[in-house]
Amino acid sequence: MLRDAVRSLADAKIAPYAAAVDEEARFPQEALDALTANDLHAVHVPEEYGGAGADALATVIVIEEVARACASSSLIPAVNKLGSLPVILSGSEELKKKYMTPLAKGDGMFSYCLSEPDAGSDAAGMKTKAVRDGDHWILNGVKRWITNAGVSEYYTVMAVTDPTKRSKGISAFVVEKSDEGVSFGAPEKKLGIKGSPTREVYLDNVRIPADRMIGEEGTGFATAMKTLDHTRITIAAQALGIAQGALDYAKGYVKERKQFGKPIADFQGIQFMLADMAMKIEAARQLTYAAAAKSERGDSDLTFQGAAAKCFASDVAMEVTTDAVQLLGGYGYTRDYPVERMMRDAKITQIYEGTNQVQRIVMARNLP
Repeated sequence: MLRDAVRSLADAKIAPYAAAVDEEARFPQEALDALTANDLHAVHVPEEYGGAGADALATVIVIEEVARACASSSLIPAVNKLGSLPVILSGSEELKKKYMTPLAKGDGMFSYCLSEPDAGSDAAGMKTKAVRDGDHWILNGVKRWITNAGVSEYYTVMAVTDPTKRSKGISAFVVEKSDEGVSFGAPEKKLGIKGSPTREVYLDNVRIPADRMIGEEGTGFATAMKTLDHTRITIAAQALGIAQGALDYAKGYVKERKQFGKPIADFQGIQFMLADMAMKIEAARQLTYAAAAKSERGDSDLTFQGAAAKCFASDVAMEVTTDAVQLLGGYGYTRDYPVERMMRDAKITQIYEGTNQVQRIVMARNLP
């Protein structure tokens, strides 16, 4: 029922704008409005804060179905979870009430600020600093590659509070867009997911109350990594949706396109390609859903399974979208058809929330 409801909504209110959102590189406001009106913009927020209280699997299905129509739009529910999960996992009860309630209502989105110009895969090498000043903290630094920056109201920011302790000297904070000293860089000009703004976030003597620290001092990096164990599965879901959208379009196309006097779907070479695409997608789906179940239960092998789902599903998305372009031939290479957009959108799923090379390191260190 959930899948049917989200798919109907995505087909009616999100898909019609997907090409224009990509072409104009603009935020998919129509998608945000539709998702918020149907309480699908942040389904993971627990019921006690006014949220839908969706479990990890339901959240995955929402993201998958939105991504099938528009990858940029699927980053609304995905990044709302990424940005707010540190607060849910480690924040005080007061902090949860203060920020989860407006997120659930749709009064503001949440972004996640971990990466920096010189700290990507080596996130523990960050330079953004937070210095205690009485009952406040003062933050200075630059965060890069921040999804939905400038649109989101709230930002989970990781900053160094004790430079002598490397990862154990990093703390997490909630920063608001309206805080004095917060500003944003120009939107990045990207290959794909053009409807989701990616900007630098500048923190220039941003003074915030001490109670906006998420968890204890020095626990920020651990919270950031624990968050990614759960949210990598949402990237797997996004990749899955993109791949499914590409397969669905290609399937329809090959039945209509005629060469040598018959639909190209009648040729075994085409049938084998479609069979492989469908097989890989189904394998990715099973891995992703199993990982979502582990996320919900908090299983001990979640770190491995989350990395595996993200890595496998994103590799599949890249293969399947590339094959979809091939199946459409010359038409697939043009912007008049959606599969080239899907191919461009798929690429980032192999990169963000930890590159697939980093996922393989994570898996190797956590072999079941």
